[in-house]
Amino acid sequence: MRILLTNDDGIHAEGLSVLERIARTISDDVWVVAPEVDQSGLAHSLTLSEPLRLRQVSERRFALRGTPTDCVIMAAKKLLDGKPDLVLSGVNVGANLADDVTYSGTVAGAIEGTLQGIRSIALSQAYQHTLGRDVPWDVAETHAPALIRTLLDVELPVGTLINLNFPNCAAEAVAGVEVTSQGKLEFGLTIDERTDGRGFPYFWLRFGERAGDFRDGTDIHALRENKISVTPLKLDLTDYTVQDRIARALREGTVA
Repeated sequence: MRILLTNDDGIHAEGLSVLERIARTISDDVWVVAPEVDQSGLAHSLTLSEPLRLRQVSERRFALRGTPTDCVIMAAKKLLDGKPDLVLSGVNVGANLADDVTYSGTVAGAIEGTLQGIRSIALSQAYQHTLGRDVPWDVAETHAPALIRTLLDVELPVGTLINLNFPNCAAEAVAGVEVTSQGKLEFGLTIDERTDGRGFPYFWLRFGERAGDFRDGTDIHALRENKISVTPLKLDLTDYTVQDRIARALREGTVA
């Protein structure tokens, strides 16, 4: 099995090293194409207005000055002799849950693999943000290999990827694996206004405390219970439940 690894935290990220160790428990044919610098929060974006600069770091390991999406495209279309059998994206610093999957470059790496017809899995490791970056990487590293092997045997529909989130606890404290749906979080970003040395304002986006839907069965609830969350995501964003409603309104002339 040929496995392609990417991430959004960059080529030097500790989570990528963790992912490499995970992947090598499954196959010896592991390739890495990751962003040269941190690309967190860029979602499924492409680099269209600047050139893509590719740098070989070592054998089968490349850094690309681009997004996670660019990395998967570069690997599949340029570097590899054909498509890989599996794309693993991560392991991200911090969970990618609920609505946040729409921002996530980690999830986007798996989305691009899925668009290209490659089985793809995104992996993220939760941690307590208020305590600095003390990330319990051993949780993902301990539990991901067996979980991925099991998931490889699951038949997935075209256009479906898998989003894995590992809880913030000791590896031995993991309470199980739960198949989940996306939860719902309130918008969690605020604007932090500051002033530079010349008196001009500038701004940072800042994460704050977030309330949300923590119902049983959601990815958020699973992590709160120290469980690994396994969420199948699909690329078809069509809301089929609303199609007939819109069509009826158009027929009746209530929509101009």
